Amino acid sequence: MSRKEKKTAKQKLSTRQLIGTKDITDYSLQTYGHGELVYFIIKPSNISVLSEASISARIYALMTVLKGMAEIEMCCLNSRENFEDNKRFLRERIEQEGSSTVRKLLEADLGFLDRIQVQMATAREFLIIIRLKDEKQKEIFPYLNRIEKTLREQGFSVKRSGSEDIKRILAVYFEQNVTTERFEDFDGQRWVILGD
Repeated sequence: MSRKEKKTAKQKLSTRQLIGTKDITDYSLQTYGHGELVYFIIKPSNISVLSEASISARIYALMTVLKGMAEIEMCCLNSRENFEDNKRFLRERIEQEGSSTVRKLLEADLGFLDRIQVQMATAREFLIIIRLKDEKQKEIFPYLNRIEKTLREQGFSVKRSGSEDIKRILAVYFEQNVTTERFEDFDGQRWVILGD
């Protein structure tokens, strides 16, 4: 296949094909060639209020989980908006602005974004990812339940992701979209009126 034919073929791919996903099920993300991914959302602990002994215990619990399950993969995402680009823009505008009144307004906006970001400082989402490859359908849920039980026994607040959680995770990961409440299964779904 020539380079031009490859480019044309790539342009015809759907978004799901481009990012390598087949389908989103009630409990997993099915991919092309990388297995089926199951996500467990771990609620983070605010370590700034924990004692040194408590932090050591949390680290030891995580180490125990990682040693006990070699198949675990981990991911950390922002679960809230990142204002760094906006703050950078405001700093540049403050330097360029000749009017002291407008400069004060820009500085107030910058201070507001700083306060919002401080309030959301713990807005991280930690994911434990399990890659299913050759598991039989009847063995999947007992296997996932065992993993979830192990995480809970080690003191982690954990939730297995459903389809809406997976859509949100993908939106944050690929698009940094953290403000949408409900994600569509395909672009423009909200505009489709059945029966028209």
